[in-house]
Amino acid sequence: DVLYSLVNVNERFDRLVLNPLYIHNFDLSTKSLFDDTSSISDQVLDRTYKKVLPRIHQHINKLTVEPHSIEHILLNVNFYPQLFSLSFVNFEEEILYQYLTGDSILQRRLIEQITHLSISIRNKIKPIVFEIFSNVFILILSLCKRLINLNFCQLFPDQMWSFNIFALPSTSCMSLTLTQLKINVNTFDACLYLLDGRLDNLSILIINILKISCKLSNIDNMKKLYKLKYFSLISFDDTLYYDDEIIPLLRRMINLEELILSLSVIRIDLNYIDGTHLYEEIQSYMPQLNKLIFSINTTVIKKNINIVFPSNKDIQHSFIEREYQQVGFYADSTVIEGEGRCHVYSLPYQFETFLHLNNSFQGGIFNKVRCLTMTDERSFEHELFKIISQDFPFLEKLTICNEKPQKNKQHSSTLITFSHLTFLDLKPAHMNYAKQFLLEQNTRLPRLLTLNIRYKTLTKVTNNFTNNATRLNCSKLKYLHVNKFYDLPSNIHQYFPSLLLKYHFC
Repeated sequence: DVLYSLVNVNERFDRLVLNPLYIHNFDLSTKSLFDDTSSISDQVLDRTYKKVLPRIHQHINKLTVEPHSIEHILLNVNFYPQLFSLSFVNFEEEILYQYLTGDSILQRRLIEQITHLSISIRNKIKPIVFEIFSNVFILILSLCKRLINLNFCQLFPDQMWSFNIFALPSTSCMSLTLTQLKINVNTFDACLYLLDGRLDNLSILIINILKISCKLSNIDNMKKLYKLKYFSLISFDDTLYYDDEIIPLLRRMINLEELILSLSVIRIDLNYIDGTHLYEEIQSYMPQLNKLIFSINTTVIKKNINIVFPSNKDIQHSFIEREYQQVGFYADSTVIEGEGRCHVYSLPYQFETFLHLNNSFQGGIFNKVRCLTMTDERSFEHELFKIISQDFPFLEKLTICNEKPQKNKQHSSTLITFSHLTFLDLKPAHMNYAKQFLLEQNTRLPRLLTLNIRYKTLTKVTNNFTNNATRLNCSKLKYLHVNKFYDLPSNIHQYFPSLLLKYHFC
């Protein structure tokens, strides 16, 4: 909008705003507070196409388009001679597939020009069509003869459109030029297929896996991956297959230089993952490794073996002994029902998500964390939330998983503020935590937009939407998720004046 408004003001402004140093990266999408991207207006789009692009297109190296702008902006055969990077954002998979198969100008650009490509699929109304989704990926690999860097649905960190694409022969889904891939997949099998040789020159793989379970295919998980130099694996679901599946995969990466792991692991009759384990089971198989960034939660279930859980001091010693640098950790001080929990992570903390924080948390500074899940069999008290608000200053999403009532119902006079929190999930939480967060004398949530909560809890805390003490924190709420299909009272919009949508979950 700034560029659009300043062009043709006068000659001096034109020289300034049309300077090639400033316009090589041209973004035709608009960021929104409630949506990742939105379309620019027809007026702005029309003037941009007619007045701005003819004067700058030859300087554009990177271009971002969304469905509303693609035909006006991209599909001009005479434009963008220097274009090498292209981003598609906010596309439905069917629409993008139609452009990839039906537009010769776009196909020509992909074949001859594009070396860097980003894809963001968005489908809000109906379920994603996995077959088309898979075909989009295959088409990209077959069309883009110069492609070296592909970001497939990781353009926005909170998008987790996962898919199964690799029940295919390697000859139909391959690339000899691709060296860097960022991708979200549904299963561990898909990760193994990516590394079966069909992407022969891949040196950087950044992958999010929805769920890591036992592999179903006969794909080889033993062949060495000599060319892979950088590997990032993130999976938020608990997995029982760390030792049987993930460890063998990592040991294939004998020339790896950088490794990033964010995992939540369940081990049966095996102890916590600590510094000794990381060194002996992973690092010793990677002689070239010079950087290891990790956040690993371990839940140990004792069934047949009487395991002695290490203390925090023992865990600290395991990292010191192996000469790790800064490391954070905490282990359960109280083992409940034959289970123990431990979290180890490199510092400074590099991930946007922090899982399963409990009462054993040791504190620290976590400026990068935007999403936090708190889980425990012991109650969370006011003082812990005070620590969380200070240690996670930019927290945007918080989920509380705790059915235990708070012991101290009389909270301290210290008011807690979560300045950036927009999403609060209290579905799996005791009613006390709704009082903790929604009552303004306990907590201030100046930006809260989305609330997930049991309807019974909501009506009690708000006193059937009449309690003034909870109005302030609910005043900006736009999205409300409750647990059943209730007929909501007529005064609900008076209590939630900004409410746009009422979703229901079962």
